[in-house]
Amino acid sequence: MAASELYSKYARVWVPDAAEVWKSAELIKDYTPGDQTLSLRLDDVELKPLFLCLTIFELQYKIDPRTNNLPPLRNPNILVAENDLTALSYLNEPAVLHNLKVRFVDSKLIYTYCGIILVAINPYENLPIYETEIINAYSGQNMGDMDPHIFAVAEEAYRQMARDERNQSIIVSGESGAGKTVSAKYAMRYFATVSSSSGEANVEEKVLASNPIMEAFGNAKTTRNDNSSRFGKYIEIGFDKKHCITGANMRTYLLEKSRVVFQTYRERNYHIFYQLCASSHLPEFKAFKLGMQANDFYYTNQGQNPIINGVDDAKEMRNTRKAFSLLGIGERDQMEIYQILAAVLHLSNVEVKDQSADRSSILPDNVHLMVFSELVGVPCQEMAHWLCHRKLKTTTETYVKSVSRMNAVNGRDALAKHIYAKLFSWIVGSINSALKSGGKQHSFIGVLDIYGFETFDVNSFEQFCINYANEKLQQQFNLHVFKLEQEEYMKEEIPWTLIDFYDNQPCINLIESKLGILDLLDEECKMPKGSDDTWAQKLYNTLLKQNAHFDKPRLSNRAFIIHHFADKVEYQCEGFLEKNKDTVNEEQINVLKNSKFDLLLKLFEDDEKATNSNKLTSVTGRPGQTQRDNKKTCLVAFNMFLFLSFSQFRQSLHLLMDTLNATTPHYVRCIKPNDHKAPFSLDPVRAVQQLRACGILETIRISAAGFPSRWTYQEFFCRYRVLMKQKDVLLDRKQTCKNLMEKLIKDRDKYQFGKNKIFFRAGQVAYLEKMRSDKLRMACVHIQKTIRCWLARKKYLRMRDSAVTIQRHVRGHQARCYVKFLRRTRAAIVIQRNMRMWVTRKRYQQQRSAAITIQCFLRAYMARKKYYKLMFEKKAVVIQKWVRGWLTRQHYRRAVAAIVLLQSCVRRMRAKKELKKLKVEARSVEHFKKLNIGMENKIMQLQHKIDEQHKENRELSERLIAVEKAQSVEKEKQSKEIEILRKSEQEARAKAETLPSLLEQLSFLQHELENTRREKEDLEERSNIYKAQTEQVVEELNMKNTLLNTERDELNTVILEQSKQMTEITTNIENTKQLEKDLTEERARYQSLLSEHLHLEERHKDLKEEMNLDIVRNFKSSHRRTDSNYSSNSSEFSQSLGSTEGEASSVQTEDEIQSTVDLPVLLKLQRKVKELEQEKQSLRQQLDKREESQQEKTKERTIGRTELDLETLKRQELESENKKLKQDLNELRKSLTDEKSDLLPPSPGSLPYNTLLEQLNSSNEELEMRKEEVLLLRAHMVRQEALKHKVRKSSDIHTLNEDGELWLAYEGLKETNRLLECQMREQEHVHDEKYRKLLEEVNKLKEEKEQQHKLLTQSLHLPEDARIEASLKHEITRLTNENLDLMEQQEKQDKTIRKLKKQLKFYIKKVEDFEGNHDADSVNITRKEKEYQGMLEYKQGDESRLLKILVVDLKPRGVAVSFTPGLPAYIIFMCLRYADSVNDDQRVSTLLNSTITSIKSVIKRRGDDLEMVSFWLANTCRLMHCLKQYSGDEVSVTHNTAKQNEHCLTNFELSEYQQVFSDLAIQIYRQLIKCMDDILQPMIVASMLEHEAIQGVLGSKPTGLRKRSTSFSGEGAVTVETLLQRLGLFHTTMSQHGMDSDLIKQVVKQLFYIICAVTLNHLLLRKDMCSWSKGLQIRYNVWQLEEWLTEKEMADCGAKETLEPLIQAAQLLQIKKKTEADAQAICNMCTSLTTAQIVKVLTLYTPVIEFEERVSNSFITTIKNLLKGRVESSTLMMDAKKIFSVNLPFTPSSVALDTIQIPASLNLSFLTRI
Repeated sequence: MAASELYSKYARVWVPDAAEVWKSAELIKDYTPGDQTLSLRLDDVELKPLFLCLTIFELQYKIDPRTNNLPPLRNPNILVAENDLTALSYLNEPAVLHNLKVRFVDSKLIYTYCGIILVAINPYENLPIYETEIINAYSGQNMGDMDPHIFAVAEEAYRQMARDERNQSIIVSGESGAGKTVSAKYAMRYFATVSSSSGEANVEEKVLASNPIMEAFGNAKTTRNDNSSRFGKYIEIGFDKKHCITGANMRTYLLEKSRVVFQTYRERNYHIFYQLCASSHLPEFKAFKLGMQANDFYYTNQGQNPIINGVDDAKEMRNTRKAFSLLGIGERDQMEIYQILAAVLHLSNVEVKDQSADRSSILPDNVHLMVFSELVGVPCQEMAHWLCHRKLKTTTETYVKSVSRMNAVNGRDALAKHIYAKLFSWIVGSINSALKSGGKQHSFIGVLDIYGFETFDVNSFEQFCINYANEKLQQQFNLHVFKLEQEEYMKEEIPWTLIDFYDNQPCINLIESKLGILDLLDEECKMPKGSDDTWAQKLYNTLLKQNAHFDKPRLSNRAFIIHHFADKVEYQCEGFLEKNKDTVNEEQINVLKNSKFDLLLKLFEDDEKATNSNKLTSVTGRPGQTQRDNKKTCLVAFNMFLFLSFSQFRQSLHLLMDTLNATTPHYVRCIKPNDHKAPFSLDPVRAVQQLRACGILETIRISAAGFPSRWTYQEFFCRYRVLMKQKDVLLDRKQTCKNLMEKLIKDRDKYQFGKNKIFFRAGQVAYLEKMRSDKLRMACVHIQKTIRCWLARKKYLRMRDSAVTIQRHVRGHQARCYVKFLRRTRAAIVIQRNMRMWVTRKRYQQQRSAAITIQCFLRAYMARKKYYKLMFEKKAVVIQKWVRGWLTRQHYRRAVAAIVLLQSCVRRMRAKKELKKLKVEARSVEHFKKLNIGMENKIMQLQHKIDEQHKENRELSERLIAVEKAQSVEKEKQSKEIEILRKSEQEARAKAETLPSLLEQLSFLQHELENTRREKEDLEERSNIYKAQTEQVVEELNMKNTLLNTERDELNTVILEQSKQMTEITTNIENTKQLEKDLTEERARYQSLLSEHLHLEERHKDLKEEMNLDIVRNFKSSHRRTDSNYSSNSSEFSQSLGSTEGEASSVQTEDEIQSTVDLPVLLKLQRKVKELEQEKQSLRQQLDKREESQQEKTKERTIGRTELDLETLKRQELESENKKLKQDLNELRKSLTDEKSDLLPPSPGSLPYNTLLEQLNSSNEELEMRKEEVLLLRAHMVRQEALKHKVRKSSDIHTLNEDGELWLAYEGLKETNRLLECQMREQEHVHDEKYRKLLEEVNKLKEEKEQQHKLLTQSLHLPEDARIEASLKHEITRLTNENLDLMEQQEKQDKTIRKLKKQLKFYIKKVEDFEGNHDADSVNITRKEKEYQGMLEYKQGDESRLLKILVVDLKPRGVAVSFTPGLPAYIIFMCLRYADSVNDDQRVSTLLNSTITSIKSVIKRRGDDLEMVSFWLANTCRLMHCLKQYSGDEVSVTHNTAKQNEHCLTNFELSEYQQVFSDLAIQIYRQLIKCMDDILQPMIVASMLEHEAIQGVLGSKPTGLRKRSTSFSGEGAVTVETLLQRLGLFHTTMSQHGMDSDLIKQVVKQLFYIICAVTLNHLLLRKDMCSWSKGLQIRYNVWQLEEWLTEKEMADCGAKETLEPLIQAAQLLQIKKKTEADAQAICNMCTSLTTAQIVKVLTLYTPVIEFEERVSNSFITTIKNLLKGRVESSTLMMDAKKIFSVNLPFTPSSVALDTIQIPASLNLSFLTRI
């Protein structure tokens, strides 16, 4: 394809940029070959201010005329954000960077495929994408079927290991801070989760537990990463033949030992040191004397940043210790490890002081050295000596030399590094020994967590080793990618041409070949005076001009440059020799070897072995050569340990590469997005550096050199069908695609046809997409043209019709307006005429009325004037009369006042005289005595009189006040009247002149006044009558009002009561809802625990059987299983049953203890119960005596037998009454404990009173029923006795006449009536007595409750200690009483059981005697036909034979089709009835336990057979329902027929076995769901998501190198119809097996939930499925499922509700997603989806065609803000493994047991129907 076609106008390209590396631009004119520049415009012009000229952002891109390289083209928008980078049409660096940026920044997706590589970008944020549900979703899926994930890579490795039986390896690489350790951790977690069925239960936990230990000892904080791994590790996870984890092994590489003694600014030492310092306050660490912070130790304070934000070192220490314990490293070993670490910290603070230039010393009282020596168990002085001295050896002698301070410090640091390295190696070895398993390893998966390519400002020995390892790994990676490409081409039979790829073998040769960098380094290390400078000079001399990959810096003589595959790196030679030697003073090591510390001795065992082996090799080698070498090299040598570090690393690296080459590798490349650890922020410069360094761009280059884009023929046809004509479409899809490609692309080199795929060169898919979009755009334009033409014509015709209609209406309107004008003109003339006439007439009438009015007013004025004159004269007379009277009264009042004054003066004089007399008399004693006689009485009387006078005075004063008030009011009235009179006088004077004129009016008014008086009298009479009537009405209304008020009050009380009742009802409803919710949760929890328990039981049995088989194999060659296993299994089951019963009883007692409210009241009630039990015992003793007396008279067959039967009936009645009394007492107890404050006797309407009345009524009704029953029984018995007497008298039974028979019956009835009357009187008397006693007991209990309440109130005032003692005493007494009661109850039950057995034997004997006599006498009596009793008789020991035929060897298909549903359950229950009828408890337990064990064994053996599991679920439920239906309970009896009630169990109560069968049914139900789940799982995604009903409606997007399971039409395609057929088969199978309809509905609901969960989970993990068209397809598929439910009449089973999340997700894909209103609509619609799921769907939304748009980040932010307040789970995935709690409702059978026939085909001839 010519460049001019691709580089046309509006084509988009990438241009280099300094800040963003690459920038997008658009061509503004076509490119023609030969042009020197390209005219471009940057894409971000629209973001700039509008006032700037666009030419500023236009640029001219210069083309190099020598290479003629054009800028790389940009992919179409539809190919952006692809899961696989190789799916991009244009494979270049900017396309890869842009794709990663869009996925990471915009879509928040951290994983992307690049061919076989998984690119993982560190998000610096915790993401919810690693839950167990996501692991389950990726398990079993192809690598390309789901979105990129570390779990997909792990699943691919796991599946290839299982399929190819070849070892696998996952290579995780990247620079520090890229997330390598986390990725490796999640890969191991995936393996531990998917293979957790191993026999070694804790291996997975141990593998995962090794991570925190290795992170603590091998990770540290760096400037780039807070948790950087400072070592490489390779973990081999071993698997057995069943692909379950059996163990693990770890290898480590190049631990950064220098970090122990040195850290740069803002970095930390290894985490374990800081964890130890943070936990130094713990008592077990006190002996380490770490009373300081981490900053106080030299080895931990150099970075000056000891704290990591968000990390609690003390908490991490607890996690580390927990991991140690989980791996089996004991507490003692852990403390020894921490002791060594503490010793290293103290060693860092040992100060070395200068004595001279070559001498140094340590003070003898150095605290840290003393603590170090104490911790490691060595002498302090000896260690101080060898820290400052070294031993030198010559050929003749050995002497000790002091060292300088610098050398001493270096020796101290070397010792610390050596100790830590040895400790690290020992910990790794301990972990490996803990991870070893006894099982045999069949294969393994290795996880390599190794450092990526590193380049810093200063690069040293560590970076050299790391980059060397990455060179080796890159070479292996290149070869593997090249090999895969070659295999793909050969598989598709495409001509193979050699692809040129970068081979880094020359760089590797530079490092490791002979006379390479490593050889020169080792040689220089062996030289006595070797140094970094001499080594550098050797490198320059040897390699500078001979190797193109080696170079020398211009300005340095102590550095060298290596051209690596990723970049050229400059290494500083300083420190290379020292780090490679890794020397340690031998004498220091010898001091430590003499330590008393066991762990320290273990650490240096390897050193001792190494020295011994070195000595051995030196002895066995050539001695002469050795001596000559020694003479040549040196005469004097330090006594040091020499470790050639790089040689060891090279050996371990070669071993690693051999391991990797023997496995199938999988690659994970971790990318660090930025250096600021900002979440979801990508720095393009840093990203491109890492992409180049980790080989991703090399993979892209290799792919681009060949045919990177690959489509299957069906995918190509569906995508580019729009480019074909109808005549070009052939039946052969392959030939059709070939013909189309030959037309579209003329150059055959741009594509190749394979067997199954079409291979395209880079850029060809983009060209095809451009042609497709152009064709679709042209089609859209044509459609728009036609539609616009049709719309315009339609608009024109509508406008023309509208114009005609408007003209018609306007003309009509004008005509109507003219007619209206004419009418108005004529009407105006008429109106004017009439108006003028009316005006004239009105003027005349006004003049006439005005004249009359003037006359009227004048005459009225004259009359008023005359009237006012007469009134004035009359009022003057009245005023004179009142004034004269007032003057007379004033004179009279003055005279009376003077007389009263005179009288008072005279009386005062007389009183004074009398007082003097009295005073004289009072002085005499006699007079005083006389007066004292009766003085007290007088005083009392006087006091009484005084009080009365005071009352009178008060009343009088009140009256006086009232009178004064009345007088004042009258005075005011009078004054007002006087003023009124004055005014009236003035008016009268003024109007006296008008009096004459008014006299005329007066006579007229008098006449009118008389008329008005008469009218007034009439009105008064009427008003009185009306008043009387109204008073009557008012009285009636008042009466009604009072009645209504009373009714209103009553209604108010009723309303209040009803409101209270409603509140109680609502609270009860809420409580019941809460209880139902708690019940469902508890049921689900119980069922999950039950399934776990049963799973563990099965596992235990399997292990037991395996162990037995192993034992048997040792002694015998073969083994057969017999039926005796059933008994052992049954015994085990009975033991487990006993344990479950014990647990249940314990739980029950705990609940009872917790539910106790009032202790003394319950104690009293217990005493009453004891008394009632004693009375019951006495009654039973009496009954036993009567029975003994009756047994003596059994030989006499007379009417005495009826009395005995009556006595037994009385006994039964007494027993039933006694039971009822106990139940009543329990109800009373509950009612009393429920009442809190009612201490009075039960009032009418209260709860105790109502319960007593209900009990009394029920007892009376029961008494009446018993009377009738006894009457009938007595009559029947008397009749039978009479018949027997008559038979004895006459030989012929038919000679009895009717009269005699009637007379005997009449006599019998009379006698029974007398007996019944006596019994009724006795029962009434007993009942009254009991009622009275119960009332007394209630009163006593209430009194005791009141006393207890007082005691409680008193105890509340007690101090806390006394209160605790009192509560303890009460609790002890209560528990002892309960224990005594339980023991007594147990004894009583044992006694009753013995008595009942006695009575049963006695009655059996009586029945046998009676039947014998009856057989002897009834010779001529006709017998009835024999009826079956619904029992099957079998011999003891036939249980195993029965169950083998009926359970183990039975085939469900034949039974379900031919026989009654549930036939095996009916047969087993009929056998159980026989065991119950013969009262054989051993048979019952054996039969039931064997049945349970047999069903379990069948389910275990054939648990994957759906028909078998469904069949035995139906039969187990039927057997459980039979146990309940025929148990004789009141609930079950009501559902039975009379015949079925006769078949109830009589001797055994099997409610415990009902629970056991219920648990078994739950287990089988879960197994059934598992079977159906296993069948549906492969079909759900293919049918619900991948299948399209109409192929190629919108096409599919291009895919990359990944193989994806497509759902295009072809053979074996899974559709929704296939899924519905499978569901229909499930439904038919369950229905044929007779499963309950409610249970079938629950199964269907569970299956629909699984379909919804699996579909939604895959939708959330598959970006290619989140599109508008896929939402339409999902909604159509869901509609088909709903239609299936309606067809099966199960629309109300709750299955539709389980599909709601999937429906809302499909609607979310189709709804508009732009404005804030759309966001609000989405929030209101998606109520069943969580916030994380909504955001995930919106983020993954991917356009399939060019006309769709992606969801903007601002819209997603709006959604998040609107959903902030929603309370919900934060999980992303639905739990597809969740199983709803199953409810097994009781469904009685209508089949009668006596009608069941046993088919002969079952071979059950040893069973006999009874």
